[in-house]
Amino acid sequence: MNTSRPLLVTSLGTLSYAEALEVQRAAARARIDGTLADDLLLLVEHPAVVTTGRSTKAAHVLLTPEALAARGVELFDVDRGGDVTFHGPGQLVGYPIVDLQHHKADLHWYLRQLEAALIRALAAFDIRGERNQGLTGVWTSGRKIASIGVHARQWVTWHGFALNVTTDLSYFDLLVPCGIAGVTMTSIEQELLRRDANACLAPSPALGEEAREAVVTGLAETFGWAPREYSFDALRAQLAMVAQPEPAMNQP
Repeated sequence: MNTSRPLLVTSLGTLSYAEALEVQRAAARARIDGTLADDLLLLVEHPAVVTTGRSTKAAHVLLTPEALAARGVELFDVDRGGDVTFHGPGQLVGYPIVDLQHHKADLHWYLRQLEAALIRALAAFDIRGERNQGLTGVWTSGRKIASIGVHARQWVTWHGFALNVTTDLSYFDLLVPCGIAGVTMTSIEQELLRRDANACLAPSPALGEEAREAVVTGLAETFGWAPREYSFDALRAQLAMVAQPEPAMNQP
């Protein structure tokens, strides 16, 4: 497999959804104009937030913005594809900034590739990931463990995936996840607990790091990337050189 194409991997730490979105948009502008010469993977954990996509129906958000705020959950409308979803602590969120012209200029192909990468990552935990025919995302034994929603301009992508690692799954009761009625959400932690009833119930920081490593490896193997760490400070300095106008929100 050809792994000569670089992938910059930048950890943003814990960052609000709005701040991370601005980083994504700046990175997409830089990838489009060539300031950013390589594909980039942003990895982040968000404070609790419900985000709505272009396909969201109002009835899929089960609480008012005021009621969500009272629960400490932000509501944010974004330009990605897909329906409503939740981001929060214990979740590994990845935003690949990818120029598909260097891979395959096909968003459907790209979605399937992201699914394949996450299925590879879950295999590192002996969790069998699977697709659900006609739906986007990754499931295991009929339970949804990862959500995907993307956007692109000039074949450069942003937004991405959210993998539940040690997520408090009760947050998903605030919405109809991805607009799928009756869906059961799960996490890596919950799947491991199902397999080993004696496993520790407390969220494991080590599990988060293991998930990060598995996801980066899964993406590298699926897309033919050679990943290398790129600090947030270095990325910010590079993006500061990019013109500020926001990319248009039309798909290619």
